[in-house]
Amino acid sequence: MTDLEEARAVIDEADRVMAEAFQKRMEAVRTVAAFKARHGLPVSDPAREQAMRERNAAWIGDGELSPYYVQFLSSVTAISRGFQRALMKGLRVSFSGVPGAYAEIAAKRIFPDGEAVGYPDFAEAYRAAEEGECDCCVLPIENSYQGEVGRVADLMFKGSLFVNGVYRLPVRHHLLGVGGAALTGVKKVISHPQALGQCGEYIRLHGFETESAVNTAVAAESVAALRDPSVAAIASEETAALYGLAVLDHDINASAVNTTRFAVFARSQPERTASDETFILLFTVNNVVGALAKAVNIICAHGFNMRVLRSRPVRDVPWQYYFYTEAEGDYKSDEGERMLRELRVCCDSLKVAGHFPAERDLSKEKTV
Repeated sequence: MTDLEEARAVIDEADRVMAEAFQKRMEAVRTVAAFKARHGLPVSDPAREQAMRERNAAWIGDGELSPYYVQFLSSVTAISRGFQRALMKGLRVSFSGVPGAYAEIAAKRIFPDGEAVGYPDFAEAYRAAEEGECDCCVLPIENSYQGEVGRVADLMFKGSLFVNGVYRLPVRHHLLGVGGAALTGVKKVISHPQALGQCGEYIRLHGFETESAVNTAVAAESVAALRDPSVAAIASEETAALYGLAVLDHDINASAVNTTRFAVFARSQPERTASDETFILLFTVNNVVGALAKAVNIICAHGFNMRVLRSRPVRDVPWQYYFYTEAEGDYKSDEGERMLRELRVCCDSLKVAGHFPAERDLSKEKTV
């Protein structure tokens, strides 16, 4: 056997072994896809893929071959993502609103191969995921200019779903009108209260009347149906295209860095996979002097950094409040377990509403 024949025999054997390994790998990918669908997790996981490339590249002792192996790994992970997407095409994701809503834009960027299903309001979208009509739910939890979305926080407090991911979507509001309308002729604007607040300075400057809608896309749909050039909507540019509206003015929100955080809610919670995750705690405290301070001190004493702490009134219980906090760290560690045990002593109720890794910026994701 010549050297060439021997080399080709080695390649053939390596290909056979790789084919067996490929099948084994893709069967594991099938399990990963099922897990992600069950927990409302996106296909793409850049941090995991980068860590895998860095770890696996160290297995190649030949420095000349190492960059080629990294390229090989990139191709394998791309194939794995494609297989996962094919398996998850039936994933149903609920959101509040109609096509063109910012929540739909977020849902499509997080789950580009899933089916985004609109519901009339936050509660209905949440219920759809809770009762199994949809696999998960995408809802806004906070805006950088207007603050928390209280009704979603209330659902988090009362409901059974878990937050498994948080994503940032830059929000650019535009003034939309029917064909032939002009900015100078607009008298009234319709939009979601959050959008109206985010564009409050612009609205006051022009002396517009305002009318609230369930969300920005519903506002655009209403303006298209009215066909009144004196009535405009505040919504996204994507919405204008959907409902045949003209953009009368661009970027009318007061903050140039206007961003909304969207959470993915699912019926089950995955195990923690990273030490840099954030968890959400919801709790009420005993009605005694210093109870809140004690709860806060317990969280801090165990080394958990609270990124936010705010209160909300408990629905149907006058003058009672619950507290929402996001804290960094592993609440399932020994230190976390001790913290939770101590909190249960001074809290009337205590709930871990979810945990999530580093937030993803959806401006870098494409809508399909």
